[in-house]
Amino acid sequence: MNFIECHEEPIHIPGYIQSFGYLIGIDAESHSITFFSRNITDLFKIENAELLFNRQLTDFSEFFRPVMDSDLYISLKSFTKRENETHFDKIFVDGKEYHFSVFRGGKHIFLEFEAVHENLNKRISNKYDNFYVIDNEQDIWEQLLSTLSKIVNYDRMMVYKFMMDGSGKVIAERRSDHMDSYLGLHYPESDIPRQARELYLKKRKRIFSNVYAETVPLMSRADENIDLTFVASRGMSPVHGQYIKNSGASSSFSISIILDNHLWGLVTCQNSEPKHIDLEDRVQAGIFTALASNAYSSFKSKKELNYRLELNEKAAELKAEFLKHNHLFDSLAENKEKLRKLPEADGLVIISENDRVSSGSVPDREMIDRIAHWAPEQTEESIYVSRSFLKDFGQELSLDETAAGIIIYFIERSKKEMLIWFRREFDEHIDWAGNPEKKIDVLLQNGEEKHVVSPRTSFQIFTESIKGNSKRWNSRDISSVKAVRDVILETSHKQYNAIKSLNNELRKVNEELDSFSYTISHDLGTPLTVMKLNAQTLLLLNRLTDDERSKNKINAIIEEIDGMAEMMHDVLQLSRAKYSEMELERLQPFQTISKISENAKITFESPKTEIIIEECSDVLADKTMLHQVFLNIINNAVKYSSHQDEPKVKIWGSEEDGRVVYRVSDNGIGIPEEEKHKMFKIFNRMDNAKKFKGNGVGLSIVHRIMQRIGGTVDYESDKEGTCFILTFKKP
Repeated sequence: MNFIECHEEPIHIPGYIQSFGYLIGIDAESHSITFFSRNITDLFKIENAELLFNRQLTDFSEFFRPVMDSDLYISLKSFTKRENETHFDKIFVDGKEYHFSVFRGGKHIFLEFEAVHENLNKRISNKYDNFYVIDNEQDIWEQLLSTLSKIVNYDRMMVYKFMMDGSGKVIAERRSDHMDSYLGLHYPESDIPRQARELYLKKRKRIFSNVYAETVPLMSRADENIDLTFVASRGMSPVHGQYIKNSGASSSFSISIILDNHLWGLVTCQNSEPKHIDLEDRVQAGIFTALASNAYSSFKSKKELNYRLELNEKAAELKAEFLKHNHLFDSLAENKEKLRKLPEADGLVIISENDRVSSGSVPDREMIDRIAHWAPEQTEESIYVSRSFLKDFGQELSLDETAAGIIIYFIERSKKEMLIWFRREFDEHIDWAGNPEKKIDVLLQNGEEKHVVSPRTSFQIFTESIKGNSKRWNSRDISSVKAVRDVILETSHKQYNAIKSLNNELRKVNEELDSFSYTISHDLGTPLTVMKLNAQTLLLLNRLTDDERSKNKINAIIEEIDGMAEMMHDVLQLSRAKYSEMELERLQPFQTISKISENAKITFESPKTEIIIEECSDVLADKTMLHQVFLNIINNAVKYSSHQDEPKVKIWGSEEDGRVVYRVSDNGIGIPEEEKHKMFKIFNRMDNAKKFKGNGVGLSIVHRIMQRIGGTVDYESDKEGTCFILTFKKP
């Protein structure tokens, strides 16, 4: 007797397709027909399908003439060079229009057909081009569902996010009034098992038009299982079909949400009645989902970069505080509140031989002693993390609710010197869509009994209470503890080898941050380029229709993509400003300032701007970096004064108290007093500057460069304009 788990079901080789599709498989080398769906005779009116085997389509030109005349088939070799890359065309068969798709998979070329369904209710809003200006995670997904509803309009449309353990949660929803809400509900990993998630990563759009329709078997003389992974009409698993029926739906459609080649989640749609979505609409829904996914990735990247920069600042402040003391324990004790709050813990205990201090809510002394004695023997890692410490070791160590979650950093394991952060027990309740426990049924197959997982029949809210856990320690909490570790290592009075090891560790941290900036600029550049090429292709096609509204919207997409690319470039420049090599020398800035000034008037279309360049004293700086400084400062001056009736910019430099000071003044919009403290933070933009194009990176670059070359940047501002003050070393 066998047991079949959900993740063991071979859903990529069902042996049949859905009834809306028609499929022919030909040998990739000989182009002879090796398999086809049984309904192919309905489409091409072939009386004896058996005659097709091992023959070519050209042998039946009276039936397959529409296919043979299509551009895809005429240039089949060039369209099937790469595996699993699908190309589309349209053909007419007996006066009816069909989508014709081609791709190569393994030793077969797949020819797939489905009828064109005109969507008379499709309405595209102009909101889709705003994905990249949304600064709230939830709003991105709500905007996506709103946009998709104009294309596919299912009774229930959800954004489903995968958790670390493979389970999922509905984080956004749009539904008809007669449908129950699934928002906030969790689903167990077995609902979308491992091999299904792998297929969603490969085939990113999946439709099940009618769960009650008969499937169409594949006809083949070869004894082989045909891989239908990339076939749009691939038949669904019987378990999946029953699952949809049990949920009260008759049709489903899903689009994968892919971030960094990882299946982050799904847009999943359900309809109470059978519903088929035309291929073009499915493709368009996929494009919008990709736009939202990239906008979300960009949003998260900006937040993460901001966090890393803030953490570096906090670590630098902590290091300065530590260096005020001669002993590590004194440094830790004097900064215990800051240390506790870095990973947002409820309590912190600092243990050093016979000394200990605490901050916040911590267990009693006896319990801490038990943990401190237990910990060094349990792990060889320098940092131990658990959110289920009470659940896992509560009985063994006689723990209470103050020690539900724990992070331990071993400063000196042999001396039992450590930092222990605590989180209290969290009253955790998970609302599941039905009871997540698996139900096992017996299936008789080929005379053999098999135990299979049966899909649940109820999706009513099932609340599970989980005891013994704290709130989850996230990646930022771990990064904070690592930052504390690095500060301790850097400021500790240890032997040469320890300091050498520390330098290597710090170098890795800097390289990781540098790599992070490069990743934003490089890795996100590829999907942006693809999206722009697709948008430009759509624009070219629309020029044939004289549809001005569509052209405007496609141009809006291209403009947003260009804005994203500019932001990536600026982030890369910010990284280079910190890590690139430089050579300080005596420089005369006049020519650089003059050239940048003239270019700025052209760039910001402000030819009437009066730019006055007075005395320009020599400075000690790096040539490339000096250009970056003046480029950003002068561009800002011209840009933010360009809307004035008489825009004016003045630039001059002189020696003052042994330094060279340059001033760049304008009569532009000024900087509000309440926002001055944020001026040099990355991605920060003043409220009154948002009508001007920009991304808030330029002044961060200037600030970082001036620090590197031993100078400073400051400013004075009021309603009459702004004056930036650049102070350089005297050559």
